[in-house]
Amino acid sequence: MTSSETPSNTPETRDDPNKDSLIEYPSDFPIKVMGLNQDGFVHTVTTIAKQFDPFFDASKIELRPSAGDKYLGVTITVTATSREQLDNLYMALTSNPMVKVVL
Repeated sequence: MTSSETPSNTPETRDDPNKDSLIEYPSDFPIKVMGLNQDGFVHTVTTIAKQFDPFFDASKIELRPSAGDKYLGVTITVTATSREQLDNLYMALTSNPMVKVVL
């Protein structure tokens, strides 16, 4: 590497899709999912999470009902392994009709 070549210009980092990420992979990554407080909502969120994180631990789910109990906030923590994985997980969650918001 020459003195004018920065580490971000090396072939290894140019080809790394995670190089511009603020997230260090792998890491635990919490995601908040909100929807109507209805039967099957938590199971649906859990099933989607398991598709993208085979080691997803459903025992760590946090539930927070709204004041009127109409909505339910579900916090899941997945092991993030790449930006592509997180993008695909967010797309799967937001495309589900039971899900209203994903943060």
